[in-house]
Amino acid sequence: MKKTFGQQVIDYYRNLTPPEVPGNVEVLYPMEESEVIRVIGEFYSRFFDDHQPRTYLIGINPGRHGGGSTGVPFTDPQKLTDILDIPNSFEGQQELSSRFIYQMIDTLGGVESFYRRFYITSVCPLGFTRDGKNLNYYDSRDLENALEDYIVENMREQLSFGAKPVAYSLGMGKNIAYLDKLNKRHGFFDEIRPLPHPRWIMQYRLKRLDEFLDLYLRELEGG
Repeated sequence: MKKTFGQQVIDYYRNLTPPEVPGNVEVLYPMEESEVIRVIGEFYSRFFDDHQPRTYLIGINPGRHGGGSTGVPFTDPQKLTDILDIPNSFEGQQELSSRFIYQMIDTLGGVESFYRRFYITSVCPLGFTRDGKNLNYYDSRDLENALEDYIVENMREQLSFGAKPVAYSLGMGKNIAYLDKLNKRHGFFDEIRPLPHPRWIMQYRLKRLDEFLDLYLRELEGG
């Protein structure tokens, strides 16, 4: 019998290896820590223990205060404890993107309902830093070029978990442009629709937060 969606994700992360990157870039590779593997196992076993396909929400790459430390996309240590009820020993500050994501999830009915329908990932499953600061895969042409085969391979593997034909890019600029380019070449999805990136909303449009939560609700409620 085919493994559940969650077990496929757990196996994927357990076997995920870091890519080769330019010398001035560091890879965030939390999977080498046993606490991260434990948290990943608990999260995906609890919320993805079925064989249902899901709508994919695709971010840029994990940040050092969110998925780059906890292993769970767009989820900082506080959200793990307070919302997901997964105690952990991670240290770190709240992540802006994580704050938006969990407000959005609440708008869509809460974590149990949301994760039965949606799978959050990123163009690149691992994040990067340079000089101690988060680095997006598209911020460096050398990095972007070095990652393409790695990105394609990992996207294909994640599609096998059970992806619905329409996905969403969390990012309306360079992220959707890159995803569209790859999608035309490799046919990952029938369509990829863009949504504003959570960090951009929280950092630059916080006064309009309710408006963006409504936007996500309208786009995703049929997903």
